[in-house]
Amino acid sequence: MKRSTINEIMAEADQMIRAHGFTLPPFAYWSPDAFQARVADGSARRIADARMGWDITDYGQGSFDRLGLFLFTLRNGRLDDLERGRGMVYAEKLLISKEKQLSPMHTHVIKSEDIINRGGATLVVELFGSDDDGNFAADAGGVVLCDGLERAFTPGEKLRLAPGESVTLNPGDWHAFWGEGGDVLIGEVSTVNDDVTDNVFREPVGRFAEIDEDVAPTHLLVSDYDRWFAT
Repeated sequence: MKRSTINEIMAEADQMIRAHGFTLPPFAYWSPDAFQARVADGSARRIADARMGWDITDYGQGSFDRLGLFLFTLRNGRLDDLERGRGMVYAEKLLISKEKQLSPMHTHVIKSEDIINRGGATLVVELFGSDDDGNFAADAGGVVLCDGLERAFTPGEKLRLAPGESVTLNPGDWHAFWGEGGDVLIGEVSTVNDDVTDNVFREPVGRFAEIDEDVAPTHLLVSDYDRWFAT
């Protein structure tokens, strides 16, 4: 993806988020140099280590409007706290799924998550179950929670979530999603998030985009942190 395109997506996403009554935290608007300075002096090290911030991906396929997702990680805990069962064991994100923009079929090894339609159009979530080893199973259904109520699903069933509705997904619940009838602002509330190792895709796609640095970044992506904050 071109950096200029990423900068444009950030600006459009911020506008949509504000239109739905949400405001991103102050660190969202730091310049790259300001962020780098705060990490160097230690004040923002926790934000960088938790990989909080902007995340825009085309899954390495080069067609963001067809296969892609906008995300912003608002808060994120620590995996060692999750393993101990106490402390900051949760995470929260805002996502934007554009109309007919696929987030491809995947599951998580560790993370359980609530996917919430926070506003906009209909969010479609396609579901499959897994085999005894957690692998994708085209003939398997399962049971999820929709706003606290159990709902059985058949293989490939498509849940259509209106604004305010949600689904709870656990490891082994394979899912893909997209917007129907327009763009959707999505909330994600989950256990600790690790996008580097905890996303298992059915098809071989990349989690992060390759960046063509045609212009300077307005704000850093989480995938920029290793390079910008190397010690």
